[in-house]
Amino acid sequence: MKKTLESSTVRLPLLAMRGMVLFPQMVLHFDVGRDKSIYALNEAMGRDRMIFLSAQKDIRDEDPDGDGIYEIGVVGEVKQIIKSNDHLRVLVEGRYRAKSVELIDKGDFFEACLEEYPLKSNKGASKKMTDALMRTVKDLFQEYGMMTPRMSKDLTFNAMAADDPVFLSEYIAANMPIHTEDKQVILEESSVTRRLRLLVRILEEENDILSLEQEIHEKVRGQIDTNQREYYLREQIKAISAELGDGENAQEDIYEYHMRIDELIEDDETAEKLHKEADRLSKMPYTSHEAGVIKSYLDNVLELPWGKFTKDKIDIDKAEKQLNRDHYGMEKVKERILEQMSVRALAPDIKGQIICLAGPPGVGKTSVAKSIAKSMGRKYVRLSLGGVRDESDIRGHRKTYIGAMPGRIMAALKQSGSSNPLMLLDEVDKLGNDFRGDPSSALLEVLDSEQNYAFRDHYLEVPFDLSKVMFIATANSLGNVPRPLLDRMEVIHLTSYTREEKLQIAKKHLTPKQMKRHGLNAKTFKLQTGGIYSLIDSYTREAGVRGLEREIASLCRKAAKRLVSGQEEAVNVSSKNITQFLGGQKYKKDILAEKDEIGLANGLAWTSVGGEMLQIEVAVLEGSGKTVLTGSLGEVMKESAQAAISYIRICTEKYGIEKDFHKTRDIHIHLPEGAVPKDGPSAGITLCTALLSALSGIPVRADVAMTGEMSLRGRVLPIGGLKEKAMAAYRYGIKTVIIPEENVVDLEEVDDAVKQGIQFVSASHVKQVLDVALTRKFAPRHEIAPPPIKYSEEQAADVAITIN
Repeated sequence: MKKTLESSTVRLPLLAMRGMVLFPQMVLHFDVGRDKSIYALNEAMGRDRMIFLSAQKDIRDEDPDGDGIYEIGVVGEVKQIIKSNDHLRVLVEGRYRAKSVELIDKGDFFEACLEEYPLKSNKGASKKMTDALMRTVKDLFQEYGMMTPRMSKDLTFNAMAADDPVFLSEYIAANMPIHTEDKQVILEESSVTRRLRLLVRILEEENDILSLEQEIHEKVRGQIDTNQREYYLREQIKAISAELGDGENAQEDIYEYHMRIDELIEDDETAEKLHKEADRLSKMPYTSHEAGVIKSYLDNVLELPWGKFTKDKIDIDKAEKQLNRDHYGMEKVKERILEQMSVRALAPDIKGQIICLAGPPGVGKTSVAKSIAKSMGRKYVRLSLGGVRDESDIRGHRKTYIGAMPGRIMAALKQSGSSNPLMLLDEVDKLGNDFRGDPSSALLEVLDSEQNYAFRDHYLEVPFDLSKVMFIATANSLGNVPRPLLDRMEVIHLTSYTREEKLQIAKKHLTPKQMKRHGLNAKTFKLQTGGIYSLIDSYTREAGVRGLEREIASLCRKAAKRLVSGQEEAVNVSSKNITQFLGGQKYKKDILAEKDEIGLANGLAWTSVGGEMLQIEVAVLEGSGKTVLTGSLGEVMKESAQAAISYIRICTEKYGIEKDFHKTRDIHIHLPEGAVPKDGPSAGITLCTALLSALSGIPVRADVAMTGEMSLRGRVLPIGGLKEKAMAAYRYGIKTVIIPEENVVDLEEVDDAVKQGIQFVSASHVKQVLDVALTRKFAPRHEIAPPPIKYSEEQAADVAITIN
C-alpha cells in the first residue's frame, strides 16, 4: 500500500547552518544570529523542540534560499538556548537523518517537509572488510591525533573504543576540522562501507598535509633558532669590542653587511664569498688598512643593482614619434631601430643583439641611443671608450693593488641603478692597446651573450649577469674596430647630413635649443632661412651639425649683447648681415674650373666629415722616365697611380701615345691640399683619366667627376661611400658623375635632390670612362692628334696649376 504524503512526512522548522554539519546522536553547540534562524528556533520551542538542521552550500550567503541548502540533514532536539546581546547560544542533539522533500516559505522562516533517510543495511558487506576498514580508520585517526597536539586525548580514546562502524564514522567526521563539503558527503552516504572508505581517504590527505606542515614548522623554527643564536653571539662580540675600545659601531656595521648580503644576493656562491669577507672583517681591528680594503670591497659589491630591473615599455608608435621629435631625416636608421624594438616586443628574452651605430662625428649617434632608452623606459648610461688603453679599465683591478676599483662596466651599472639599462659604448673605434693589455679583447666577453650572463670583474671576483643589458656601440670608422669585436655587433650606418637636412635640423632643433639657453625668444631674435644657408655653406664644413650649433650659439651670444646694451630691440640675422655678427666667410663657395683643362680631372673622396671633391693634376715633362707623386699620398693611392701608368703603357697604340713615353718623359702627379693625407683605391680611374689627358693632349670635361678603383686590365671596380661622394659632387655643381657599374644598386641611398641634379653614368671599363670624361675621342697614331704638353727642365720649376 502506497503511503500518502501526510503519513510519510513530517513538517519541521528549518535552520540553515554555516560551516557546520550535525550528525545523529551527536551534541552540537553553536551561535545563532540571523533573523530566520531565530524565528525557526522560536517556532521549534513553541512546538515539540524538534528542528531540522541542514548545512548551507555557500557560507558567504547571508540569506540562502531553497537551492542554497543541502537536501539531506539531521532532525535534532533543542536542549538549551541561552540569550546573549545580539545572538543565541544553542545546544542541539541530533536524532536521525532526514531528507527535505519540500520547503515552505513561512515568511519569517522556512518549514521543511521531511522524510526519514535511514542508512542501508550492512548485511551484504563482508565483516572482515568492515573490520579492516575500521582498524584502518582508527590507526589513521590515532596518527592524526599524534600530529595534532591540541586535540583532546578523549576523542582518540573514544574512537579507539568504538565497535560500531556507523558511530565511528560519524564521531570522527563530527570532531575533525575538515571541510564542510567532506562532512556533508559522509552524512549523505548511506552505505557504511563507503563511509569508511571516504573517511580513510580524508584522513590520509589530512595526515599528509599535517606532515608537510610539521616539516615547514621545523625548518622555520631551525632558522629562527640559528638567527637567535647569531644575534646572541653578535651581541656578545659587540660587548667585547666595546670593552676593548674597538668602537661601538664596528659590529653593527658588520651585522648590517650580513643583513644586506642576505637581502640582496640570491646566488649562493656569491653570498657565501661575501659572508666570508664580512667574517674576516669581524676578526681584525676595524681601523686597520686591511679592514678598510674589505669595507670598500663590500660597499662596492652591495651597491650594485642586484635584482633591480626596469620594465620595458615598448610602444612602436610612441617610439617612432620620439625618434621623429628628436631627429630629422635618418629614415632608414629609424626604420631599422623600430624593427629591432619590434623584435624585442615579441621576444623580450632575446639575447645577442648588439647594435653599432657607425657614422661621422655630429650626425646624432649618441642622441639616437638616448631616444631609444627614453622610448623603451630604460635607464641610460654612457661609457666613453675613447683613449682607453688598459684592459683593467674594462675588467677592473685586482684587490691586491692599492687604490683598486671596479672596471667601467660595473661602475656604469652602479651609476644606472638598474641591471638592464641601455649602455652606450661610445667611440669603440678609439680603443687602444699597449703593454697593459687590449681593452677590445675584454669587451669580447662583455658583448658575447653566451658568456656575459656570468661576467666576473677582476675587483669584484663574483659573477654578475650582463645578459639583460642592452648594449649600443658607436664608431666613426669601422676600419679601426677589431674584427672579432665587429662580428659581435650589427652595424647601422648613419651617413652625413645633406644641406637640406641641416637646414631643417637647425630650424627645428638647434635654433630653438640655443635661443632657450641664451634667454631669447621669437620676438627678440630671428634667424632667417638665408642666414642658416650661409652658416652651412660659408661657416661650417662637416658631416654633422656640431659646428653649425656652435655658430648658432655664437649668433645668440652676440644678439644677447646687442639686446642688453640697448643697441637693438630685436635682432634679425639674414644672409645679407651675417658677416656683421660672425665676420668674413671661413669657407669660400666651391667653384669648378671655368674651362676644360688638360691633365686635370675631378675625383670624389670620402672623409670622416663627409664627401669631398679631389682634383688630380698631372704634368708631363721632358726627362728620363721618372714618376713623382706629391700631395701626402698614401701607399694605396701610390699603387693606384703605378697601376694606371702600367695600363697606359699596355694600351699606348690604342690611345695614340708614344710607346717610349715612360723613358723620355717625367710624370708629375699632384693632389692639392698637400697637408691633408690622402689614401684609398677609389681614385684609380681619376688618375688614369688625368694621365691619359696629359699624355694625349685631350682636355677633361670640367663638369664631370668620377670615382672607382681600376685594375691593371682597365676594369672599373666598386667603391664605398657613394652617397657622401654624390653629395660632394652636387655641392660643387658637377653635372655628370661616373661610377662603377657594380655601384648602381647604391644609388637608392642617394638623396632624391642629388639624383635630379646629377646624371650618373655607370662604367665597367676605363674606355667607357674616357668616352664620357674627355672632350673628344682618341685618334689612332697615323691620324693627326694634338701633341701632349711638354715642359723643359728649366720650365718645370715655374709650372703652377691653379686650383679652383
